[in-house]
Amino acid sequence: MPSRHLRVQGAPAAPLCAALSALRASLDVPADFPADVLAEAERAAAAPRLPSYDATGIELFTIDPPTSTDLDQAMCLERRAGGGYRVYYAIADVAAFVTPGGALDAEAHRRVTTLYFPDEKTPLHPAVLSEGAASLLPDGDRPALLWCVDLDADGATTGTDVRRALVRSRAKLDYEGVQKQIDTGTAPESLALLRDIGTLREQQEVARGGISLNVPEQEIVEHDHHYDLTYRAPLPADGWNAQISLLTGIAGARLMLAYGTGILRTLPTAPDGAVARLRRSARALGIDWPHHVPYAAVVRSLDPREPNHAAFLQECTSLLRGAGYTVFTGGSAPGLAVHAAVAAPYTHCTAPLRRLVDRYAGELCLAAVAGQDPPDWVAAALDELPKEMAQGTSRANTVERESVDIVEAALLKDRVGEVFEATVVDVKDQQPTVGTVHLTDPAVVARIEGGGILPLGERLRVRLTQADPGTAKVLFAPA
Repeated sequence: MPSRHLRVQGAPAAPLCAALSALRASLDVPADFPADVLAEAERAAAAPRLPSYDATGIELFTIDPPTSTDLDQAMCLERRAGGGYRVYYAIADVAAFVTPGGALDAEAHRRVTTLYFPDEKTPLHPAVLSEGAASLLPDGDRPALLWCVDLDADGATTGTDVRRALVRSRAKLDYEGVQKQIDTGTAPESLALLRDIGTLREQQEVARGGISLNVPEQEIVEHDHHYDLTYRAPLPADGWNAQISLLTGIAGARLMLAYGTGILRTLPTAPDGAVARLRRSARALGIDWPHHVPYAAVVRSLDPREPNHAAFLQECTSLLRGAGYTVFTGGSAPGLAVHAAVAAPYTHCTAPLRRLVDRYAGELCLAAVAGQDPPDWVAAALDELPKEMAQGTSRANTVERESVDIVEAALLKDRVGEVFEATVVDVKDQQPTVGTVHLTDPAVVARIEGGGILPLGERLRVRLTQADPGTAKVLFAPA
């Protein structure tokens, strides 16, 4: 599920980069890969374990940000002769390059996930693999886990298969280009079907009570030698593309449950207190949320291009807290088998270049389809995977949260004493003089304290009293 994204465009170098370097040091973020890991990656890139099944005739394409080179997924979309659709979804086969128990495998277990900082990323695997031999770039054949998911005319799944295959991507597309081709009617049918299938899957999501958060991406943009924080609203193509990944994650979870062994991404229903807090934020931001209207319906009514809607979508990510990984074996389904936001069983299996667990989930899905026992190296690691993933996810969340704070502080450091227009979006119950404010321009959410009781939901002029990128702290007071 999405979280808070941040992208830097020509951000000020000195205070921001120094603070981000300090953050990496404080979190013990791995730097360069050890020599033995790099050597093993080079050998693996030159001689991967290739599958016998040749699917290079399927005309796959990828959709990612323009600068991305670690491409986990490629797709091809077709109409079925008897009605409905067929989705081919190729996932990078990292296991074709990583030897269980080797230096590369051990380093992946140490890193767990790719970490994204505003200025750089710390990858899960060396670039020779993640941005080269294992990435589904349109420059040659690659080993992959090729999913084939059949849908009926309403977008419901009617059949699922996954196998190892040799594939070849034909094009590296980006979201804006895809949106333009679809909107102007210039997209080839395989790409044009992304809108049809994505829309049907969104309707399926509504029917089962699920929700996808179109969380805006925060951008740092240069204007006349100074920098601002703004929101970039996601395009419809972002959502359609995400639905293909969700479709595969749901299909994988169902395979595992039928197989009796697997690892699911689970999320309990949000407690009443969390929903009540979100209702307060909705009132504060002028979001109409009648008591009889469910949360999912409210979220679907939002327009991320509207500043107050964008701010509320950021607040909505609080309901995703508590997600984890659940392992089950021996044919018994776990007590919690559903991801509350997806409103279905769900597994992470579509991003193995960037997330450790996906390599294992892919192997379990292959074993489920083949009716065979999973590889020994998968079975041996299953019990520890939830703990490893929890630690890695916690670090990734800290990176995201602290990076946003650092960027906000760096951009505001020369504006201490200025007055801004803000909305009070939260007030502490026990300390009504302390709360949170949302600024529309720049797009900042920060702590406020001091003065009298804060007026929840009202506009307020606030003065910036502190902005220190070294401590990642931004603080306002009523003006």
